Amino acid sequence: MAMWNPWRGCKKCSDGCKYCYIHKGDFKRNINTSNIVRTDDFYKPILKLKNGTYKMKSGIVYLCFSSDFLIEEADEWRGECWQMIKERSDLNFLFLTKRMDRFMKCIPEDWNDGYSNVIVCCTIENQRNADYKLSIFKELPIKHKCITCQPLLENIELEKYLDNIELVVVGGESDYNARPLHYEWVFNIREQCINKKVNFEFRQCGTHFIKDGRQYTIPVRDLMKQAKRAGIDYHI
Repeated sequence: MAMWNPWRGCKKCSDGCKYCYIHKGDFKRNINTSNIVRTDDFYKPILKLKNGTYKMKSGIVYLCFSSDFLIEEADEWRGECWQMIKERSDLNFLFLTKRMDRFMKCIPEDWNDGYSNVIVCCTIENQRNADYKLSIFKELPIKHKCITCQPLLENIELEKYLDNIELVVVGGESDYNARPLHYEWVFNIREQCINKKVNFEFRQCGTHFIKDGRQYTIPVRDLMKQAKRAGIDYHI
């Protein structure tokens, strides 16, 4: 597993962005998050050792987790990234995006029905954005599709969008001002995934977690551990 952030910085564009960890971290470091800039890691996937082999070893690469791969301000740089992604066919690049309506404007000319080594994950948080973004997502030519419901802000019905989806990930919001996560919302999405035979993972609880009518406050360090303890992941 590797991380590749060819640029950093982002702009809030969705209901789930309200307490974004990128903005929160940048605020603490006195960094202007709305300033989208290329990073020193821009060419990271194709850097080589003295013996001519790539420094980045084969495996999964988490792409652009300090921004959004489809953000408008990166349009002039994305073409080079696609070239590197194509060159490193031994790597599987996964990126999340809240800007699914820009996808067709951002793909390379030879995309066709998708690159085999690219996994695209559509991020949603409520029913309104699920209906808008997933109705677009289901029609896009992508070989590997995932959905992330994180932070999950309400109960969502998405079963009609689950055809050709490989994985659905659900998680809550973290930190003291997090909006609450209801366990019944999580379990409902799990049942929809089981009905459609789609892999499901409960990635993390919310800091304010409600189950059986009782609200729990969970430390950030324990959010993933508590979700794992629920034992409700489903893999086909």
